Amino acid sequence: MTDSPSSHRLIEGTPEKLNAQFRELASPERVERTAEALRRNGMKVYVEATAAAAVARFQALVPEGSEVLTATSRTTEEVGIAPLVNESGKYRSVRAKIMALDRKTQRAEMLKLGATPEVIVGSVHAVTEQGQVVVASATGSQLGPYSAGAGKVIWVVGTQKIVRDLEEAIRRIEEYSFPREDERAHQAYGVGSLIAKILVVQKETTPERVSVIFVPAELGF
Repeated sequence: MTDSPSSHRLIEGTPEKLNAQFRELASPERVERTAEALRRNGMKVYVEATAAAAVARFQALVPEGSEVLTATSRTTEEVGIAPLVNESGKYRSVRAKIMALDRKTQRAEMLKLGATPEVIVGSVHAVTEQGQVVVASATGSQLGPYSAGAGKVIWVVGTQKIVRDLEEAIRRIEEYSFPREDERAHQAYGVGSLIAKILVVQKETTPERVSVIFVPAELGF
């Protein structure tokens, strides 16, 4: 993306106010239009009425006993998928394996475990009406499996994340997602976050690999 008077730079400081427009849920018509665009771009799409229905859809897509990595995600925590995977014993949790390793001496093994899971489940920061999916990250750890490393990818997405185009997707990250994540990181870890890497998925070429589960609720950042 090139800089221009109408484009937005990658964030260098937190805005004084969050842009409240990025909390607004998309209309059902806009959701369906975006869902059709995602399908044309090779992704499966489900629109579920509630968080509980989203969990049920996840369980239908991922048989018990599967190896699953939960990417760090407020959305999957809020709807209950992350604890289901990591705490119920019904799935082989990659995150549980990673957390059991020593970060200093077993970092290479941690990276390998997270790079090619059978399934990764998480969320995204924006979905455009043209069917593009946009994810920002401080470390990039989830971007490799999202783009190619994981056998299956499942994204659970609140419909407030639907935006007009890629420029608005970057604005949403800068003006809403990042400031909220930065605040959360300060509270949780005592240090802020940053936008280090951004993944844009324009098309999925492997059939049945990527599924998007929309929920008409404000979920995550």
